Amino acid sequence: MKTEQTLPAGPYIAAVTLIGFGMGGFVDAILLHMILQWHQMISNILPPDTLLRKSVNMFWDGIFCAITWTATGIGIVLLRRQACRAPLPDSGNLFWGSLLLGWGLFNLLDSLVDHYLFGFHNVRENVENKEVWNIGFLILAILQLIAGWLLVQASRRKVALHS
Repeated sequence: MKTEQTLPAGPYIAAVTLIGFGMGGFVDAILLHMILQWHQMISNILPPDTLLRKSVNMFWDGIFCAITWTATGIGIVLLRRQACRAPLPDSGNLFWGSLLLGWGLFNLLDSLVDHYLFGFHNVRENVENKEVWNIGFLILAILQLIAGWLLVQASRRKVALHS
Protein backbone atom coordinates (compact mmCIF):
# COMPACT_ATOMS: atom_id res chain seq x y z
CA MET A 1 0.00 0.00 0.00
CA LYS A 2 1.40 3.39 -1.04
CA THR A 3 0.88 6.30 1.33
CA GLU A 4 1.03 9.92 0.31
CA GLN A 5 3.90 11.77 1.89
CA THR A 6 3.87 15.49 2.49
CA LEU A 7 6.95 17.65 2.23
CA PRO A 8 8.57 19.07 5.35
CA ALA A 9 6.63 22.06 6.65
CA GLY A 10 9.59 24.50 6.45
CA PRO A 11 9.34 25.37 2.74
CA TYR A 12 5.55 25.63 3.05
CA ILE A 13 5.85 27.98 6.04
CA ALA A 14 8.40 30.11 4.16
CA ALA A 15 6.15 30.41 1.08
CA VAL A 16 3.01 31.30 3.03
CA THR A 17 4.97 33.68 5.28
CA LEU A 18 6.18 35.52 2.17
CA ILE A 19 2.58 35.74 0.94
CA GLY A 20 1.57 37.12 4.36
CA PHE A 21 4.41 39.66 4.18
CA GLY A 22 3.19 40.92 0.81
CA MET A 23 -0.45 40.93 1.86
CA GLY A 24 0.47 42.88 5.00
CA GLY A 25 2.06 45.48 2.75
CA PHE A 26 -1.09 45.61 0.62
CA VAL A 27 -3.27 46.15 3.70
CA ASP A 28 -0.95 48.95 4.79
CA ALA A 29 -0.94 50.60 1.35
CA ILE A 30 -4.64 50.24 0.65
CA LEU A 31 -6.00 51.03 4.12
CA LEU A 32 -3.47 53.45 5.64
CA HIS A 33 -2.05 55.12 2.51
CA MET A 34 -5.07 55.29 0.20
CA ILE A 35 -8.38 54.92 2.06
CA LEU A 36 -7.63 56.54 5.44
CA GLN A 37 -4.74 58.65 4.06
CA TRP A 38 -2.99 58.61 7.42
CA HIS A 39 0.40 58.67 5.73
CA GLN A 40 2.21 58.02 2.48
CA MET A 41 5.57 56.40 1.89
CA ILE A 42 7.71 59.50 2.52
CA SER A 43 5.14 61.85 4.04
CA ASN A 44 7.26 62.60 7.12
CA ILE A 45 10.12 63.73 4.86
CA LEU A 46 8.02 65.42 2.16
CA PRO A 47 4.58 66.38 3.50
CA PRO A 48 1.99 65.96 0.73
CA ASP A 49 0.69 69.52 1.10
CA THR A 50 0.98 70.51 -2.57
CA LEU A 51 0.03 68.70 -5.75
CA LEU A 52 3.71 68.15 -6.63
CA ARG A 53 4.56 66.76 -3.18
CA LYS A 54 1.46 64.57 -3.26
CA SER A 55 2.56 63.25 -6.68
CA VAL A 56 6.06 62.44 -5.41
CA ASN A 57 4.57 60.62 -2.42
CA MET A 58 2.19 58.74 -4.73
CA PHE A 59 5.14 57.65 -6.89
CA TRP A 60 6.90 56.16 -3.84
CA ASP A 61 3.63 54.54 -2.74
CA GLY A 62 3.58 52.90 -6.19
CA ILE A 63 7.15 51.62 -5.75
CA PHE A 64 6.12 50.27 -2.34
CA CYS A 65 3.09 48.51 -3.86
CA ALA A 66 5.28 47.01 -6.62
CA ILE A 67 7.61 45.57 -3.98
CA THR A 68 4.77 44.06 -1.93
CA TRP A 69 3.16 42.69 -5.10
CA THR A 70 6.48 41.08 -6.04
CA ALA A 71 6.86 39.53 -2.57
CA THR A 72 3.31 38.13 -2.79
CA GLY A 73 3.96 36.78 -6.29
CA ILE A 74 7.20 35.07 -5.26
CA GLY A 75 5.38 33.50 -2.30
CA ILE A 76 2.65 32.18 -4.61
CA VAL A 77 5.25 30.70 -6.99
CA LEU A 78 7.06 29.03 -4.10
CA LEU A 79 3.78 27.65 -2.76
CA ARG A 80 2.85 26.34 -6.21
CA ARG A 81 6.22 24.59 -6.50
CA GLN A 82 5.60 22.94 -3.16
CA ALA A 83 2.16 21.77 -4.29
CA CYS A 84 3.67 20.20 -7.42
CA ARG A 85 6.19 18.16 -5.42
CA ALA A 86 3.91 16.57 -2.83
CA PRO A 87 0.67 17.24 -0.99
CA LEU A 88 0.81 20.38 1.11
CA PRO A 89 0.36 20.12 4.86
CA ASP A 90 -3.33 19.96 5.67
CA SER A 91 -3.46 22.37 8.56
CA GLY A 92 -5.41 25.59 8.88
CA ASN A 93 -3.27 26.56 11.87
CA LEU A 94 -0.10 26.18 9.82
CA PHE A 95 -1.52 28.27 6.96
CA TRP A 96 -3.04 31.06 9.06
CA GLY A 97 -0.11 31.07 11.46
CA SER A 98 2.35 31.45 8.58
CA LEU A 99 0.26 34.27 7.07
CA LEU A 100 0.23 36.04 10.45
CA LEU A 101 3.99 35.56 10.75
CA GLY A 102 4.47 37.23 7.39
CA TRP A 103 2.08 40.08 8.13
CA GLY A 104 3.67 40.62 11.55
CA LEU A 105 7.12 40.56 9.99
CA PHE A 106 6.04 43.20 7.47
CA ASN A 107 4.62 45.40 10.24
CA LEU A 108 7.74 44.93 12.38
CA LEU A 109 10.04 45.92 9.51
CA ASP A 110 7.76 48.83 8.57
CA SER A 111 7.89 50.03 12.18
CA LEU A 112 11.61 49.64 12.69
CA VAL A 113 12.79 50.81 9.26
CA ASP A 114 10.17 53.32 8.05
CA HIS A 115 8.99 54.79 11.36
CA TYR A 116 12.19 54.72 13.42
CA LEU A 117 15.40 54.10 11.45
CA PHE A 118 14.74 56.35 8.42
CA GLY A 119 11.70 58.30 9.63
CA PHE A 120 9.99 58.05 6.21
CA HIS A 121 6.54 58.31 7.76
CA ASN A 122 4.57 57.84 10.96
CA VAL A 123 1.47 55.68 11.26
CA ARG A 124 -0.53 58.91 11.49
CA GLU A 125 0.96 62.17 10.34
CA ASN A 126 -1.80 64.63 11.25
CA VAL A 127 -2.17 63.93 14.96
CA GLU A 128 -0.69 65.58 18.02
CA ASN A 129 1.07 62.49 19.42
CA LYS A 130 2.47 60.53 16.48
CA GLU A 131 4.61 58.33 18.73
CA VAL A 132 1.56 56.73 20.39
CA TRP A 133 0.42 55.50 16.97
CA ASN A 134 3.92 54.28 16.07
CA ILE A 135 4.23 52.34 19.33
CA GLY A 136 0.73 50.89 18.91
CA PHE A 137 1.64 49.68 15.41
CA LEU A 138 4.84 48.12 16.76
CA ILE A 139 2.87 46.34 19.50
CA LEU A 140 0.42 45.07 16.86
CA ALA A 141 3.36 43.66 14.88
CA ILE A 142 4.72 41.85 17.92
CA LEU A 143 1.27 40.42 18.75
CA GLN A 144 0.86 39.22 15.15
CA LEU A 145 4.27 37.51 15.29
CA ILE A 146 3.46 35.83 18.60
CA ALA A 147 0.01 34.66 17.43
CA GLY A 148 1.45 33.37 14.14
CA TRP A 149 4.27 31.55 15.89
CA LEU A 150 1.86 29.96 18.39
CA LEU A 151 -0.43 28.75 15.59
CA VAL A 152 2.51 27.28 13.65
CA GLN A 153 3.85 25.56 16.76
CA ALA A 154 0.41 24.16 17.64
CA SER A 155 0.14 22.74 14.14
CA ARG A 156 3.61 21.21 14.28
CA ARG A 157 2.86 19.58 17.66
CA LYS A 158 -0.39 18.18 16.30
CA VAL A 159 1.37 16.72 13.23
CA ALA A 160 4.14 15.27 15.43
CA LEU A 161 1.56 13.59 17.66
CA HIS A 162 -0.19 11.98 14.68
CA SER A 163 3.01 10.75 13.01
